[in-house]
Amino acid sequence: MRTDLFDFELPAESIALRPASPRNSARMLVVHPGTRLHDQRVSDLPEWLRPGDQLVVNDTRVIAAQLHGRRIGREAEPRIDATLIKRLDGSRWSALVRPAKKLVAGDVVRFGNDGRVCFLGHLDAQVESKGEEGEVTFAFSFHGPTLDRAIAELGSTPLPPYIASKRAPDDQDAADYQTMFAAHEGAVAAPTAGLHFTPVIETALRERGVGLHRITLHVGAGTFLPVKAEDTAGHRMHSEWGTISAETADALNTARSRGGRIVAVGTTSLRLLESAAAEDGRIAPFTGETAIFITPGYRFRAIDILMTNFHLPRSTLFMLVSAFSGLKTMKQAYAHAIAAGYRFYSYGDACLLFPERSGA
Repeated sequence: MRTDLFDFELPAESIALRPASPRNSARMLVVHPGTRLHDQRVSDLPEWLRPGDQLVVNDTRVIAAQLHGRRIGREAEPRIDATLIKRLDGSRWSALVRPAKKLVAGDVVRFGNDGRVCFLGHLDAQVESKGEEGEVTFAFSFHGPTLDRAIAELGSTPLPPYIASKRAPDDQDAADYQTMFAAHEGAVAAPTAGLHFTPVIETALRERGVGLHRITLHVGAGTFLPVKAEDTAGHRMHSEWGTISAETADALNTARSRGGRIVAVGTTSLRLLESAAAEDGRIAPFTGETAIFITPGYRFRAIDILMTNFHLPRSTLFMLVSAFSGLKTMKQAYAHAIAAGYRFYSYGDACLLFPERSGA
């Protein structure tokens, strides 16, 4: 499909720079294809679900993946900014760097902020290789838990570029950019639909008879990258690591066989569940990489309802929601949201989406 089909105009003032407080006070647009749009709050979510429905959340935890340093070992020592995007092994990471043109294989980058060093001294990384679009492979001087501690000390919250370009990350982001479910470190971007949840809304859901299950997908920075190809067929998705336990898969399959609906909280949860689903919709245990790319025409197998935020124009995530609820429906919903003052992107408001052909 042509990428420009997924374009739309978004005023700069629609981009949220801070989350709603409390989190579940964010607005929520309910989109049920074929019916009118409903302006709600996230706190209203239990009213739109039925006893027996099952929410699935992503319990990944965002690491301090934004690092600042300088190239050393040559006469000039330019500043280098790096965002870690994927762990390769105990000492190696893929990263997006700026300016990438200042680095070649064999260069060493010393990370630290204004001369600050980590608990074991400087955190050095050698450039093993360079890829496309500013991507490099770093081999760090530390390994395993020691490296993790050094990154946590020197790194900062990797805010999305549409926020970071307007303000610097601060201590509040360290809390705001984690969901209440965050448990397993490895993400470099938050599963942002989960940011709306609080213990109060979790209690209300359980009192409604709605189950809640945790899976893990370590979100990569590739989620921020625009689709530059003129046709979606020319876009390459970055792979991300995820896992679904046998216990969770069994619980979801059992609930669905009894008429419960599977509600994915976020596109990350949806992508992992769809990666693990068989043709008949049965979810299997899963551990590994997924690079699933969902565009209109895809047949959803595991998911009945999707809760998600408002996404960027021409992004893979807007393509995904268009596949789920229909491109025409989503363009109408986004136009309504912009006119009504909904807040977009990671710290923004939510949508509760029903599928294009739903008997719900």
